[in-house]
This record gives sequence, C-alpha cells and structure tokens, in this order.
Amino acid sequence: MRLQLLRNATLKLDYGGHTILIDPYFAPKHSLESFAGRSPNPMVELPVAIERILDGVELVIVSHLHSDHFDSVAKERVPKHLPLICQPGDEATISESGFTDVAPLDDKRVWNGISLTRCEGSHGIGPVVEQMGPVIGLLIEAPGEPKIYWAGDTVLYPPVERTIAETAPDIIVTHSCGARWDGDLIVMDAAQTIAVCKAAPYARVIATHMEALDHATVGRQELRRAADAAGIAAAQLLIPEDGATLQLDRPR
Repeated sequence: MRLQLLRNATLKLDYGGHTILIDPYFAPKHSLESFAGRSPNPMVELPVAIERILDGVELVIVSHLHSDHFDSVAKERVPKHLPLICQPGDEATISESGFTDVAPLDDKRVWNGISLTRCEGSHGIGPVVEQMGPVIGLLIEAPGEPKIYWAGDTVLYPPVERTIAETAPDIIVTHSCGARWDGDLIVMDAAQTIAVCKAAPYARVIATHMEALDHATVGRQELRRAADAAGIAAAQLLIPEDGATLQLDRPR
C-alpha cells in the first residue's frame, strides 16, 4: 500500500488495488478565514496540483463537513460521479453539491473488496463537542494489506483506546496538531499521540493534520522532539511532510 499526505487531513491511499481520496481540502493558501486570529487558512499551499491529486481516484471519503476536510473547491473539483462515503447525516448536504453516489457509513461497508468500518471519535471533550459536531474514524482492511485505523478528528479518549486494543491495527493515522477551539483541545496533541504509540507498540503511527491551520498548537519538529524524549522511535512514529508518499509493507 501507498499513502500520500497532501495537506492537513487530505490523504491519497493506494490500497487493495484501488485508489481512495480522504477528506479533500483544496483551498488555495490564505483563501479562507482564520480560526484563531493568527493567519488566514490554509497556511500553506497544496504541494501537488489538484489534477494530479484526482488522477486515478475511484472512491472519496468525507469524514465530516468542516471546511478543512471538505471545502468549496473540493466540492467543485471532485468529479460528481465518484462514489462518496460520509458519516450519517451528511449525505443530504453533500448531494446538494451535485454528487450523485453518496452513501452514509452507518457501520460497515465493503467496497471492491475493501472493508470500511465506522469507528467512534470525539472532536474534543466536554461542551466543545457540541460546537464541533459529530465525526467518524475508519478501520480499513483488505486481504494482504496492513490493517489501517484512521482515527480522524478526535482526541484520545476511551472509545479510541478500545478501538486500538480490540482491533490491533498495523497502521494508525492520527491528527496530531493539538488544535484548540476556545481553549479546548479538539484533536490529539503531542502527549496524546505519544500515548497512542505506547498503546500500540506493534503499530506504525502516522501523524498528520499538521502545520496547515492557524489554531494548531503542535508542529512537526515539536512532536518529534517530544517523541524522542519519550523514547518513541522514528521508525514507529512517522511524521510526513506535505506531499510525501509512504510505501508501507504488508503485514507478515
């Protein structure tokens, strides 16, 4: 399998002989409002042209409708005929943008031999969750491929810990920028990402959703320093740059 981090949470995944695009965020640099008053968003450009990102894509997954996961440019540029999987409750809004094959992931779905299982997530803890709204994670599986747990926009809390313990994924993708909303943590920070590594020492953890938004509090270098101090090997915690492609072995 190959996984390319485009920017923020946007991933292009070659898996089980198919190509999947996750959470397309195509807005030009500084074209959207600030979240924290530091800078317009996104703070960096896409590292790859949109045409190249879309080349070969067969399935689109949209975890939730925040603008940094599915923006107006993506709604315009992603081909409307492509099958699109979303969380329950978002299908009507996405269909209103012209997409013709939208399916909510209520529990589990198999698409072209790839199993997609909905996992719980919490976009923060406490009152901020109501402001952020519901989110989902995904367990992605196919014969002969590593089992992927894409945690999504969530903090580390008991349901995420249970998913890791019960499913023993080979790869865990975290959102690790420590973004805060009105002071509340709404995705994982360095400490929580390190806790994920310690909870799954057998897995490779891929930290994404970094250095693209102005409400983030953790950068790549800071996360690496914290991981080094905690004894987490670079081979276990991967912190890719935007545009980087990781080619990951099949499980033995």
